[in-house]
Amino acid sequence: MYKGKLVFFSGKMGAGKTTYAKKLSNEPHTIYLSEDEILSSFYPSEIKNIEDYILYSERIKPYIMKLVKKLTENDLSIIMDFPGNTIKQREWFKMLIEACQVDGKLIYLKVADEVCIKQLLKRRQEEPARHQFDNEEMFYRITKFFEEPSDKEGLRLEIIENETY
Repeated sequence: MYKGKLVFFSGKMGAGKTTYAKKLSNEPHTIYLSEDEILSSFYPSEIKNIEDYILYSERIKPYIMKLVKKLTENDLSIIMDFPGNTIKQREWFKMLIEACQVDGKLIYLKVADEVCIKQLLKRRQEEPARHQFDNEEMFYRITKFFEEPSDKEGLRLEIIENETY
């Protein structure tokens, strides 16, 4: 019998988390959930800065928890394109894994800053709507908050180094 699982990601802005998440979501019995897509659907013009992002990200978490629990109860795997870039964010994922009683894995895309910035600038060209957030200044502002994941956090951790997606 198939048993659902949760997969989520850590990595600096521009590391390739979304691209890799979409690639993994092509597996059978798998659903892709994107925090960016959910936030832009529910709050299309409200998120203008980091503080707004934090506020609205917290607002959707109770709904996401109910949704993910129901989906995993139906033996679906969820590829969660939500950031796991701080200990607090990863604690929420750990709580989610425990609530759903499924296998969970954190994939850490460990990529050099220079590569992340290069990929951000490329994405900015391909998706002009991301112009406000996909820039070098925002990269360094966001990176100040990044906390590298470790095995001590009690999550199953897979580290992928120096790969680009």
